[in-house]
Amino acid sequence: MFSRYKKPAAGQPEAPPRRPDAAMAPLPIAPVLPIAPMAPMPQTPEPLRPAAPSDKDRKRKARMAELKVELHKRLLENLNLAALEKASETELKSEIAAISNEALTEMSVALNAAERQVLFQELHDEVMGLGPLEPLLQDETVSDILVNGPTQVFVERGGRLTLTDTTFKDEKHLLRIIDKIVSAVGRRVDESTPYVDARLADGSRFNAMVSPIAVDGALVSIRKFKKDKLGIADLVRYGAFTQDMAAYLQAAVATRLNIIVSGGTGSGKTTTLNALSSFIDNSERILTIEDTAELQLQQSHVGRMESRPANVEGKGAVSQRDCLRNALRMRPDRIIVGETRGDEVIDMLQAMNTGHDGSMTTIHANSARDGISRLENMVAMAGIEMPLKAVREQIASAVNLIVQASRLQDGSRRMVSITEITGMEGEIISMQEIFRYDRLGVAPDGNIVGRFTATGVRSHYSERFRQWGYDLPPSIYDPAE
Repeated sequence: MFSRYKKPAAGQPEAPPRRPDAAMAPLPIAPVLPIAPMAPMPQTPEPLRPAAPSDKDRKRKARMAELKVELHKRLLENLNLAALEKASETELKSEIAAISNEALTEMSVALNAAERQVLFQELHDEVMGLGPLEPLLQDETVSDILVNGPTQVFVERGGRLTLTDTTFKDEKHLLRIIDKIVSAVGRRVDESTPYVDARLADGSRFNAMVSPIAVDGALVSIRKFKKDKLGIADLVRYGAFTQDMAAYLQAAVATRLNIIVSGGTGSGKTTTLNALSSFIDNSERILTIEDTAELQLQQSHVGRMESRPANVEGKGAVSQRDCLRNALRMRPDRIIVGETRGDEVIDMLQAMNTGHDGSMTTIHANSARDGISRLENMVAMAGIEMPLKAVREQIASAVNLIVQASRLQDGSRRMVSITEITGMEGEIISMQEIFRYDRLGVAPDGNIVGRFTATGVRSHYSERFRQWGYDLPPSIYDPAE
């Protein structure tokens, strides 16, 4: 009955594998748009917890889960997945519905039209997608998916976490979805290797930990990949920083200052780095180095590199430091490291000090001064025997600017400080803050009330900006303005 998609009989050849899609054409370089006037940050409603299900709902959900497991088994027995890879989504859904309807008739199970539609969609997600996680991956309002065992799935919307009603049948079901993800990228996760980093097909960042490290069930974190990245104008419109700050950052990037974006987890460091990269001239050669490729640069001359962990035999690892050392031999104008957190800091500082001006990276730190301390600690942990003063001189010579990003209690992201490194005073790195975000209080709706202000300090690099054609007006440094 379903000859196009049934598995071939013994002795018959399998359908040929699907040919890989053609390489995507490069994205057109968007023109720089005028920055719109600053609008208030959209208010985010208080997170809602799903209502407790009734006994009737629980029984119905358990019945549907058991039915889905049985139908899933039958689909795997009857569907020719190799042939289905060439089928359209409409054909695939039609085939799943046909086989499922036939199985439901054999099992004497009566379902209404709505229940059948939901069941067939969930079966499609199980066969071709990531099961219960698939609807959350398709939801554009979700930025993070956090799984704490088979019965707890949280999502982040607008910077706030919400418990969903999404669940897995049991721990085995969750482990099967994890294995489906990691096996697709040649990784494995089990008791001997109980944690894994991977990248989904759409570019989303995936991390999982399983037993015995994860005590109450497997832990999964998915940072979703945004197809439409936020630009400088978008960040200004959402209140992440001001037009004056944007004009200053444009001058800093265009005049090839070395920039570090600092902040905590989820504070918007990668988003900020992406936005800053839009100010890089299209004629420059840029090399990016990341553990998980997330940067979306629109320039035409970009070389992307991604580190690789060791295989099951403990061999074949390619670290960010390996990529960075090799990148220095590839004639880059700028090097962008997605995140510096280990011994690659040595090569990053040397690159910034040896002709690769305009390089950028991110680090985890709570303030600009903490960011400097973190760099010092990373150098020390790399095993380099250098006096502290020499390390600080290296940092002061290499880094020009620290942009501090933060996620506030209401879920909003703000660029809370822009700080210049101006040199050394004795054995201390001297710094001056140019812009900052002052918190004034909390509104009745729970949103943070604050304002961006200049500190009144003129930029240490004003003359450099002027020589490069970016003569910023003195008023942007005036707190009264």
